[in-house]
Amino acid sequence: MTEASRDARANALLDVVQEESNRRLKIFLGAAPGVGKTYAMLSAARELKRQGVDVVVGLVETHGRVETAALLEGLEVLPRKTLHYQGRDFTEFDVDAAIARKPDILLVDELAHRNIPGSRHERRWQDIAELLDAGIEVYTALNVQHLESLNDQVRRITGITVRETVPDAFLDRARDIVLVDLPPRELIGRLRQGKVYVPETAAAALDAFFSPTNLGALRELAVDTVAGHVDSDLREHMLARGSAMPVRRRVMAAIDGHGQSEYLVRIVRRIAERRGSPWSVVFVDTGAPLDNARRERIDTAMRLARRLGGDATVLRGHAIADELLVHADREGVGQIILGRTRERVLARMLGRSLTQQLLRRGAHLELTIIATPTERVRARKRLRLMPARGRRDEYIFATIVTAVAIGLAFVADRYLSVANLALIFLTAVMTVAVRTRMSVAVYTAILCFIGYNFFFAPPRYTLAISNSDDVLAVTLFLLVALICSRLATRLASQVESLRAAHDYSHTLLTLGQRLAASPDADAVREVGAAALAHGLRCEAAVLSRDVEHHLQVASNSSRTLTLTTQDMAAAEWCEQHAEPAGRFTDTLNAARCWMLPLGTDDRRLGVAALHFENGSSPDIERRSLALAMVQDIGQALERARLASELEGARVQGETERLRNALLSSVSHDLRSPLASMIGSAGTLSSYWEQLPAEERTELLGAILGEGQRLDRYIQNLLDMTRLGHGTLKLNRDWTDAAEIVASAITRLRKLFPELRVDTILPNETVLLFVHPALIEQALFNILENAARFSPPGEAVRVIMRVAGDRLFIDVVDRGPGIPEEERARIFDMFYSVARGDRAPQGTGLGLAICRGMIGAHGGSVEALPGEGVGTTIRISLPLPNPPTP
Repeated sequence: MTEASRDARANALLDVVQEESNRRLKIFLGAAPGVGKTYAMLSAARELKRQGVDVVVGLVETHGRVETAALLEGLEVLPRKTLHYQGRDFTEFDVDAAIARKPDILLVDELAHRNIPGSRHERRWQDIAELLDAGIEVYTALNVQHLESLNDQVRRITGITVRETVPDAFLDRARDIVLVDLPPRELIGRLRQGKVYVPETAAAALDAFFSPTNLGALRELAVDTVAGHVDSDLREHMLARGSAMPVRRRVMAAIDGHGQSEYLVRIVRRIAERRGSPWSVVFVDTGAPLDNARRERIDTAMRLARRLGGDATVLRGHAIADELLVHADREGVGQIILGRTRERVLARMLGRSLTQQLLRRGAHLELTIIATPTERVRARKRLRLMPARGRRDEYIFATIVTAVAIGLAFVADRYLSVANLALIFLTAVMTVAVRTRMSVAVYTAILCFIGYNFFFAPPRYTLAISNSDDVLAVTLFLLVALICSRLATRLASQVESLRAAHDYSHTLLTLGQRLAASPDADAVREVGAAALAHGLRCEAAVLSRDVEHHLQVASNSSRTLTLTTQDMAAAEWCEQHAEPAGRFTDTLNAARCWMLPLGTDDRRLGVAALHFENGSSPDIERRSLALAMVQDIGQALERARLASELEGARVQGETERLRNALLSSVSHDLRSPLASMIGSAGTLSSYWEQLPAEERTELLGAILGEGQRLDRYIQNLLDMTRLGHGTLKLNRDWTDAAEIVASAITRLRKLFPELRVDTILPNETVLLFVHPALIEQALFNILENAARFSPPGEAVRVIMRVAGDRLFIDVVDRGPGIPEEERARIFDMFYSVARGDRAPQGTGLGLAICRGMIGAHGGSVEALPGEGVGTTIRISLPLPNPPTP
């Protein structure tokens, strides 16, 4: 054995082990009611109970059978929940109680049961699927006539249509299928003894369902079903052991919506199951207009295929055979199954039927034609009828065109001497053919021939034909009618298909553009709800979780759309399981709205609720468009979420950077005065007696001065914080602007004794109604910044002037200057450039605090180029009206 084969075998074994661990379903299958399925299930449960296994009865129907009820003794039975429907109370299986109890094995009878409207799921098999997903092993019972793929066969055998069915794909989840068998004679005997139904019902059942022939046929179906399951398990185990298996190619069924499409779906499922092959169902949309009944049949067949575990695909093209062959080659299809539902005599004669085209061109494929007798009989009846039916307005139009042609022919014959009047009638036939259907065009051709022959062809006013040219004319009429109507029909179909494709693409394109322009998730929901309502012609709403994690309506396209309790329950289920729910689905379909999940299984971002008027079901195109739009909205919500998280991370990083810079600034500016105060205080403490009085006074003055400076610095930080939160209180007072400038310069000279400051002040007094300390601090910060960058020996100039209703204070230095692209940024907190608002060892808070303080007074600060070199920082403050004495 090669290393590759050993790896393949190991992988196969691992897959089998994982699949076996995931399979937690055991089905007791019978051919008919009364064979003892529930009895066998309860007997197995009691044996497990004796072995110490935690077995609980979720729901078992005894149907009044004493021996069955006796087996329930000693077993824990979960209480049922009560549902109110149409004025009555009903009891149903409680899924939530079963999940909360979570036993090792749970017994749930009657797998095919339909739940009372208002339940979480429509069918009981969906309840069991939820239990299996929750990790609970389930024992259940099922009759073979309830299998979806056998529905048609059971109807042909018994004459009874079974309404409660289970998808065959659900049986694939079963680890074991136990065949509970009973010979027909014994079953009929039990029925007559009243052990299956009450006597009145038993008599009717014996006459209808429980005949020896029916029971024998159902028994064979049950055995065949179990054998198919055993064969499937055998194939899996052979692969796990490394045994070679033949290649099973895909099986594909082509439906057209005319015949028994559902019947064809069930047949292909059975054929594919026997072959162990994947299967699919396709419909080729040629662009021809489809009536509502045909669309509904196609939609129903597609849903059935998905429910049975197959794929459903809609292909688009004008040549059905071409699309089927291309799809078959692309998907690896080995067998195509067709339903022979219509007899096309002309197509068969010309060798153009779909079957003949596939036979000629699909030599590598296996073709299977499934006969549907009922539809074939109906098709033959239709072929024997004259195809003269159509819309009344089309025939009225054809009659009017024919009358106009006859009138024009009279005019041309009498006044214009036209040689061949047949051309006028030929034009009339072409006019009708390009506007209507083939049957109407043939009707027009017949009318035109009768009118031409009766009024204009010799002998006139008779229907006799004496000229061979007239025979050619009627032949041309008919031929032109057929060709033109065929071309017109194809053109109309292409136009309709292009229009539908354009609308589909335009809707998605418009949605994408609006979503791309949406700044946040709330805007995405607003745009999404409006686009869904407009594109699908329905009422739409988008639901999302609020801060308390409750699912609420975040955006609604219509004020009239209100979500009921059932709608919200369906929305919760849809959001939790990331699967459609509500209307048009098998989960909580009593809801008014169709619920579609937004997001993915890993990231659930809400639910889209769609409500169609009068409960009308959307066609295939609208369903496909709805799913595509919901996917785009979900992706937009995911992008908005990622953008929000990215912005939050950026803000957090910026906040961390500012915090570190602030700590660095505070530690630097606090340590300088604290070091001076500690040094002076230490000197006084150690050498108080030795120091002269003057030095003690000087040291105390230094401590007081540094303490006051530290107090002002802390106050400035607090003021800056208040500025950022808008809570700074300005203690305004009337102050001379020159005094503020002088005070700031005095403070500056203490730090830079060698610095020369030149001032240019106005002659008259300028009064400001400001907070003097804040304006002084702002000016001092600017002066300090200018002093640090001024070259030695160069003066800093302070120019104050009045222009209109504003006061301007310019601080001009002769330093290296600030690049133009960085002038606006120097007022940002902690902005770091060597030539900016601070020296390399600074913190960058000076000009930021300055801008905040001046801005609080309604003023502004800006950086301007200097006089040749350097920088000019200009303060602008509003001048109030002077106070009245």
